[in-house]
Order: sequence, then structure tokens, then C-alpha cells
Amino acid sequence: MALSATLPIQDSAPNLLQASSTDVDEHCAGLGRWRLSYDQISAGAFRGSFTQLSLPRLEVFREITSQQVRQHGQLGADSFAIGLPWHGDGELSCNGTSARGARVLASIDAEIDMCTPKAFELRGVVAGTVLIAELAARLDIELPSAVWHQLRVIETKEAPVARLRALLTAIQETITTAPERFDDPVARQALEDALLVEIMDMLPTARASDPGRSSAARRRTVDRARELMHGSGDRSLSILEVCKAVGASPRKLGYCFQEVVGTSPMHYWRAMRLNRVRRDLKRAGDTDVSVYDVAVQHGFWHFSQFSLDYKRHFSELPSETLRRARLAA
Repeated sequence: MALSATLPIQDSAPNLLQASSTDVDEHCAGLGRWRLSYDQISAGAFRGSFTQLSLPRLEVFREITSQQVRQHGQLGADSFAIGLPWHGDGELSCNGTSARGARVLASIDAEIDMCTPKAFELRGVVAGTVLIAELAARLDIELPSAVWHQLRVIETKEAPVARLRALLTAIQETITTAPERFDDPVARQALEDALLVEIMDMLPTARASDPGRSSAARRRTVDRARELMHGSGDRSLSILEVCKAVGASPRKLGYCFQEVVGTSPMHYWRAMRLNRVRRDLKRAGDTDVSVYDVAVQHGFWHFSQFSLDYKRHFSELPSETLRRARLAA
């Protein structure tokens, strides 16, 4: 049975949040003010951790997820974010575009739709859009228009990125060894100023990475397919129906998904439906609904195969998920 824990640190450093979980939904609940939903794509036990240091006008974060995950939603209204991929076992996809070798992700007031690889770590900084816009205007810096309202991979000069990476490394080391240092308002203000200097040094040369015409076409195919999948509600579409709707053969759709998302359309769609089943089971604690009822509702007609797939994906049987929900209720 999967267990989970959310562990905020309040005693030694009131400006520091640290949370860990073995459940992808509870991991989302520990993301502070971020408004994101996660779907677990790869099979296996989930492990996630999130660390956030709150400075006067910035938030510094570090997130680790063990499984391939689709992240979608918003970081919060009026948010500017810079993210640096740290580690990852495979391809990263941002808004349907492969982010192979990406050094920097950026967004301003953006909707997030990102597929992260297994064993992925992301570190970065979140600020208010107004703050960044005011600083940019004062320094006569034009903000990259391509990152408004959309998470994008950006290309920029290397030196400030390296300095920002070094700062984030030092911050994490201090969180691990001496978090009480962040209780000092003077130290926190000095750290914030140093981070803003590097961010503003990056922006004059920042430009959105061009995925190329063929990559953009594959992204559009995958975007349309996923729009159909996620918009199907309680009805479970078949892959053949999706292929017909987007005008692609199963082979072409498979190639597009592998390039953009890092997995096959069949595996992606099964993973999305398994996540839906899991959430419905968690919400069924005070009802008499059965596992079979929920499975069939999401298109799993072969019950024994469904149970095997569910256990392989989440490292527990669906009956265990429902039993835990009923105990909680």
C-alpha cells in the first residue's frame, strides 16, 4: 500500500517549505500556490519532493519527480518563471515541443503543459509579472514576447545561466546544511538581489527556441490528439477514432507522440485513463461504487488485465486505493 507525507518545515525556517510524497496528487497539493495537476505517465511507485524558499518578492524552488509526468495548469496568476532542468532520464516536452538539451524554460502568465521524463529535477525562480516588467522597463529591456502566456524553451547567453545555476546550487546546499541562515532578512534580501541581477542579465538576449517546421507540424498533430483524449469526458475514445479525427495513420501518430511526448499514443492514453480511475476511486470513499464500475466507465472492459495494469502503474491494486479512501471517509 502506498503511503504519503507532506512535510512543511516551520520551526527553524518559516520561509521554507519542504514536502515529499509517494502519491502524484498529494505531491501537487504540496506545491504551494502553484495551480498544477499531474498525471503519472510511466509505471512504477511515485516519489516526489518539492522545496520552496520564499524571499521578499521571489520564490526559489526545487522539484524532483521519479516518474514520467504530465504537468498542466498554472503556476499562479501574474507569475513569471525561470526554470533550469537539472536532471532527467529521457526527453522533456514543453507545450507539445521537444525540449531536448534545454538549458532554460521561461513563462510569463503562462498555461503550463509539460511532459517531464523519469528521474526529473527542475530548479528555478518564480516572481510577479509586475515586478519583472517594472525592472525591465527601468533597465530598458524588452521582454521576449514569445513567452507570454506560454511556457517556452528559451535560448540566451551562457554566462548568466551558469551564474544562476551556481546560485541555485548554493541555495540548495544551504537549505540542506544551515536553513536557519534564511531567517536573516538582510541575507534574504541580498540573495534576492543577486537572483534578480542574473535574471535581468539573461533577458536582453533571450529568444524562444525555434522547433522547426516539421516539429511544429508533429506538435499540432499531438496537440489535436491530446485535446480529443482529454476532452472526451466519461467516454473513452479508441486510438483508431483519434487517428481518424486528426487525419493520421496509427504509425504516423505513434511517431509524432514518441517525438513530442516520449511515449506511444496507446501508452499515453491508457496512462491518462488509469489516472482518471485512480482519482475517481479516491473520491468514492463515501459511496457504494465498485472498482469494476469505475474501470468500465473509463473503457477498461477486461477487468483482470485492468487490475494488472493498475498495479503495475501505481504499485498498488485498485481495491487498495478504494479501501484507503473508505477508511479516510
